[in-house]
Amino acid sequence: MQNRNIRPFHRVWFANYSILAWMSARFCRNAQNNDNEKTMITYSVENVKFPNIKRRETTAWIRRVAATYGKKIGEVGYLFCDDEHILEVNREYLGHDYYTDIITFDYDEGNVVNGDLVISLDTVRTNAELFKKEYDEELHRVIIHGILHLCGLNDKGPGERELMEAAENAALALR
Repeated sequence: MQNRNIRPFHRVWFANYSILAWMSARFCRNAQNNDNEKTMITYSVENVKFPNIKRRETTAWIRRVAATYGKKIGEVGYLFCDDEHILEVNREYLGHDYYTDIITFDYDEGNVVNGDLVISLDTVRTNAELFKKEYDEELHRVIIHGILHLCGLNDKGPGERELMEAAENAALALR
């Protein structure tokens, strides 16, 4: 069983960024909440340009989707990266030797969604072309796919993929 107090993604992310600056920003943000509840969605990049998303609108959308599952957003971190970086994360933390569009690290606490989501923009672009979708639509599908995992949906068992796709479509309709 994974120790939920260890956040493996942040160890990878911290390799290239100031730990103190990040922790300070997160502490200050959390200290400003009167109810002492941690609530933040962060977006960062590794080896890629920042994707063309509207952060405030995306954050509000993510919160709306989580609320439809009776969940509140706690601390959620998105890292947009290239294929090589997601492969490195996949190998190191999951023991998988393949590319993927998203890796979700789940640190949920009750009805509060907490987690880190690593998204390969290279794979998102490839999948958009493969499935004949607009890049923006595919990117938002992957962004919300991770949140749906954090809300308790799965896509590996029999029939679960279809349920996940329906949930993604419903979430995309809320944008």
